[in-house]
Amino acid sequence: MSLGHALRRIIEEYPLARLDPPAGHPLAAVIRRGAPDELRGALDTIDGPFLVKGSSGRGSHWAAVPWLAVFDPTVTTSATRGYYLVYLFPAHREVVHLSLAQGTVAAIREHGTRAEAFLRTSGDALRMRLSDFIDRLPNTSITLGSAGELPDGYEAAHILGLTYDLEDLRDERRLRADLTVGISAYRALKARGGIVV
Repeated sequence: MSLGHALRRIIEEYPLARLDPPAGHPLAAVIRRGAPDELRGALDTIDGPFLVKGSSGRGSHWAAVPWLAVFDPTVTTSATRGYYLVYLFPAHREVVHLSLAQGTVAAIREHGTRAEAFLRTSGDALRMRLSDFIDRLPNTSITLGSAGELPDGYEAAHILGLTYDLEDLRDERRLRADLTVGISAYRALKARGGIVV
């Protein structure tokens, strides 16, 4: 398997997999173990401590939006807070978004019904501080095609990134080059003070 193959498999199989319980499902294992292993392999050439996790949901429920994330442990070890680099899989299209994103759950807990507005305002400020990356990570907004507090929060929490369709995921060299750019933006955000609104 490769990173591109793992990402394609999630995109192609997730809609049907969601019809079955996640416990013991082969795709849940790909999202939680196989795809993170491939992402770790792609990060091998990039110096630094990284924590990689994948989520297909919790307990007996599939996630509305499965994800595969890279965390700098000095910033965060969880998708709930801080900021991190993440692949997000929309429910409504055969694409995957590479997103430099803010933690959503902590914002929801702290700001309640104003969380989305807070995240969007914060994202605007962070994009200004990362303006030198906009040409290489040009997507300033994403859509995930799922209603709900978390998918809406993920959309609002997006800072910048890229979107790949299935054909794009066949180019492993491009995926690795883009991952390097994403990590550079992540590090630049950390060096420039992280999230300060």
